[in-house]
Amino acid sequence: MNKNENQMAEMPVAKLMLKMGLPIILSMMLQALYNIVDSAFVSNMEGGEAALNALTLAFPVQMLMVAIGIGTGVGVNVMLARSLGEGNREKAATVAGNGMFLGAVITAVFMLFGCFGTDAFISGQTGDAVIREMAGTYLRICCICSAGIVFFSLFEKLLQATGLSLCSTIAQVSGAVINIVLDPVMIYGLCGFPKLGVAGAALATVIGQVASFLLALVFHLTRNKSVRNGLRYLRPKAPIIRLIYQIGLPAIIAQALMSVMTFGINVILGAADASLVTAYGLYYKIQQFVLFAAFGLRDTITPIVSFGYGMQDKKRVRDGVKYGVLYTSAIMLTGTLLLELIAVPLCAAFGLSGSTQALCVSATRIISAGFFFAGICLALQGVFQALGKGGASLVISLLRQLILILPAAWGLSLLIQPDLSNAWIVWLTFPAAELVTAAVAVLLLLRIQRGGKRA
Repeated sequence: MNKNENQMAEMPVAKLMLKMGLPIILSMMLQALYNIVDSAFVSNMEGGEAALNALTLAFPVQMLMVAIGIGTGVGVNVMLARSLGEGNREKAATVAGNGMFLGAVITAVFMLFGCFGTDAFISGQTGDAVIREMAGTYLRICCICSAGIVFFSLFEKLLQATGLSLCSTIAQVSGAVINIVLDPVMIYGLCGFPKLGVAGAALATVIGQVASFLLALVFHLTRNKSVRNGLRYLRPKAPIIRLIYQIGLPAIIAQALMSVMTFGINVILGAADASLVTAYGLYYKIQQFVLFAAFGLRDTITPIVSFGYGMQDKKRVRDGVKYGVLYTSAIMLTGTLLLELIAVPLCAAFGLSGSTQALCVSATRIISAGFFFAGICLALQGVFQALGKGGASLVISLLRQLILILPAAWGLSLLIQPDLSNAWIVWLTFPAAELVTAAVAVLLLLRIQRGGKRA
């Protein structure tokens, strides 16, 4: 057993979760930060509010791209960690190789969508020709150049599954820094570059993603001694792919529901007023600064619990649940306090009109009130994925992002027209849904625990 596997098996879970989790959390927060910075640069270009609206309309497909990459990575992560916990290195190598094969297939699908599907997707959300053109340009570049984000999502999970979370962090941070540096250069036309506007924002994004992928690949090949590499492991094996997606498909659907929810909210709010779409789209990126930190901890919970499960060590599994929920709750409470305090100056930094800025402030303050309950949901989803209970994880996502949100938001949006000063009523939908879903998540955990004791 090498050093990385040894710490997964023997280091106290409370310490291991901090050691593995802090680098992931920091990298995820930086990822969210560059999404916010990206929006800030775009909002301050000529026609910035329209450009920000365009990015909001393109965002659901970007989220779907990430969903499929990360969801596949979750399946690879859990299977790899479990195989290593069982001491089966050959199976672990086959899982990793088949993950890379799946990454190539996913990339090809999004490239085809980028070539032929973006115009129809954007046209379904807006009739404004200027916004439609900007959104189509941005989304087309992101899809055609999707290899970076898809393969980074996979190699990130390979590194995390073997305890090399610091390497995945370095790779992600490097790409984020490159993106932030290139944004103003390519959007505004600095340092001799042409002024590219939203196309420049898209190019800066995909260049940063490719840089992250390449660095993660180098770390995997040079540092990840737990996993064997070779062309023979890339050959697709139906049983392995089936196992990957038995675990990963619920995670894909869970992540994809974020895309469906955002698309649905865009349509619902757009029917009331375009400024609501802009305000919500900006808030969505602001809240990612907190939610991505919770995602990082969830991605730490999964391999730790999965490794313990593979070892059949019930105490490590219990500790993974306990400290996962405790740490995630602390992060979300801190995030709630932070956003409540800085909502006004934060929203003012994006050059929005007075009414749109006011809508963004109200969204920030009201929706963020549900962060604590969202944290419980996310932590337990990590546990469910690690235990192979993908159905339970899917139920949580369906409640949080579809069943409880869209019908209520649609109904309440009818009440606020034409007086947008009552938009806060729609924002209440989000914390209410988080509260109900958190209660369901706890009940599902208790049910799984009772089932395990009977077994």
